[in-house]
Amino acid sequence: MCDPIFEYQFRLILIGDSTVGKSSLLRYFTDGKFDEACDPTVGVDFYARLMEVKPGVRVKLQLWDTAGQERFRSITRSYYRNSVGVMIVYDITKRSSFENLKDWYEEAREHIEPHKAIFVILGHKADNEEKRQVTFREGKRFAEMLGLKFFETSAKTGQNVEESFAQIAKDTYQHLQDGHIKIEEGWDGVKAGFARPKEAVHLAEAEGESRCC
Repeated sequence: MCDPIFEYQFRLILIGDSTVGKSSLLRYFTDGKFDEACDPTVGVDFYARLMEVKPGVRVKLQLWDTAGQERFRSITRSYYRNSVGVMIVYDITKRSSFENLKDWYEEAREHIEPHKAIFVILGHKADNEEKRQVTFREGKRFAEMLGLKFFETSAKTGQNVEESFAQIAKDTYQHLQDGHIKIEEGWDGVKAGFARPKEAVHLAEAEGESRCC
């Protein structure tokens, strides 16, 4: 029997206005680092990380960072269809980015259908309290109106970064177990995982290793 590296692969996409901090969030989540001088994304960037969704069960998160500028929107739209999770990000210090949330949500749903996706709303740059233009209550109320989970995050302090990605990964896994989301041929939103070769497992056992994958 093979020892699984990860059970499933989930493709997630981060969307939202330019400069709201999508790249910073992903860099903190994947590398644990905050980059103060973060250049705007051109087109789409790619990240990945393994995450445990329940004891002994790991998934691979394939993370797509999209440009928020209007001239790149056609590129962004092409990535919606193959995503099972969508994190819509706004900047709590920039009210216009909050006011555009509904447009981002509707655009994503339009291009993902007929497939199902898990959405999460993130109010980013929560460390910048003195420049806040959107209250926590406003962000939470907007998310609740759409029936979505909501977090305020900061890539600078790490506030709720791990928690927000863990939430969307666990919710996606649960929907998959419940049959609301399914692996479909020709759709990259969810894929079956990979396993370690038997020889590698036997070698690890011979060396007295006991790793939980």
